[in-house]
Amino acid sequence: GDLPMSWELAWEEARFMIRPTSFKHTGFFPEQAANWEWIARRSAPDRAVLNLFGYTGIASVIAAKGGAFVTHVDASRQSNEWAKENARLSEVSEGAIRFLVDDALKFAAREARRGASYDGIILDPPAFGRGPKGEVWRIEEGLPRLLSALAEIWSERSGSFFLLNGYAAGYAAASFRQAVEGAFPKASIVADAECGELHVAESGPVGRVVPSGIFVRFGV
Repeated sequence: GDLPMSWELAWEEARFMIRPTSFKHTGFFPEQAANWEWIARRSAPDRAVLNLFGYTGIASVIAAKGGAFVTHVDASRQSNEWAKENARLSEVSEGAIRFLVDDALKFAAREARRGASYDGIILDPPAFGRGPKGEVWRIEEGLPRLLSALAEIWSERSGSFFLLNGYAAGYAAASFRQAVEGAFPKASIVADAECGELHVAESGPVGRVVPSGIFVRFGV
């Protein structure tokens, strides 16, 4: 039969809509559950969290449900509206998430100039993308600049965390980790960083997995 236009799914306290799109996404990536769990353990009241390339906002919702104030940034107005819908479904408190349509690199650079500070930073940059005013994002050029700006606005106080996720073909988790190490001036901060692959597991008895992304994450 015909597929419905959308479905509601849940992960812990987060509720979100998924729907087929013209660009072959459905609005969530199941392998991110490992990152969501990690974010949920570290989000707490009196914490400011920045989610760049926030897409449909599931990570933003999870951080907000933990009590954090979240700044959610995505270049797509459509994705931001979808993220707002997910926040409403999840009964996130009014004002707990600030939704911004902006270019991630420009936003981070402005925040660094303003002396802003975030206790948690989450970013999931694409290999290529465009900002709301036609800005061109290429990960090989933009990521080092973005990480340098984020290192300036990350608070480093106890309980703070940093998560870089990616799907860029040709990149390995180790190269992401090296990029993060190069951006953060205190090597001790990232000494215990985890890096690796995210997987989607097969439901059958063999237990095979589909590699589905790479990550670097650490906390203090």
